[in-house]
Amino acid sequence: MTETKNEVVLAQTALAVRDAGAVLRERFGAVASYQSREELMRLLAANDDAALAILRPRLSALRPEARWVEEELAGGALPDGEWWVVDPAEGNVNHLHALPDWAVTATLVRDNEPVLTAVHLPLTGQTYTALAGGGAHLDGAPLRVSGSADLGLSLVATSQARPDEDEAVVRRVGDSIGAMLRAALVVRTSVPATLHLLDVAAGRVDAFWQFAGARADLLPGALLVTEAGGRVSDAEGRPWTPASAGFLAAAPGVHAAAVATLSE
Repeated sequence: MTETKNEVVLAQTALAVRDAGAVLRERFGAVASYQSREELMRLLAANDDAALAILRPRLSALRPEARWVEEELAGGALPDGEWWVVDPAEGNVNHLHALPDWAVTATLVRDNEPVLTAVHLPLTGQTYTALAGGGAHLDGAPLRVSGSADLGLSLVATSQARPDEDEAVVRRVGDSIGAMLRAALVVRTSVPATLHLLDVAAGRVDAFWQFAGARADLLPGALLVTEAGGRVSDAEGRPWTPASAGFLAAAPGVHAAAVATLSE
């Protein structure tokens, strides 16, 4: 796609996530009641389906040749070509618990590189967008990561990748939180990952890391942070791809210190 075509697709993608978000906002309110894992899964699926009824036809019409990632919690590299990586209700559990931390995301990926992304926060009405080579924006205003150069003065964040995570990953997450508690000023831990990455891109949080994780958790924020001037790598400082076992997004001034801390 040409840059102009990309901009048109991004604008239409942003409209689609806003409209899907409006549907989820109408469903938001009281804490959902469930007594079993099966009941919870049905509630989560109902939110997803409501948003996908808007997103899937709209995005498929924008890029008919792009394939669709069916499982939002899936990780690993994608086959070559174009893919829509969508989380119709990022932070779905928060939505069901009447908590405000949830969003709608849509990212167009080509050959495992994010091309464009739109993230909408229905409760605030804010929309974050990024275009590869075209910058990151919040409602049209440019975003820039923080100028922090001291991890000891930094606010950092992490997130749980998924329920029922592998025991080795759980232990690594716990160890990394302990290391960051000793190295950084403040450590935030909550879901979903995307909202922390929005904060990194906007300069409100200095670094975010996660082990394992789904593509839909990390690809939108990876593009937003990169286009806002931040550094994205795996936890050891190597180039990050959807197949990487770890993820780190940080302001340039604290990236090396964050890598060193996570490597302890």
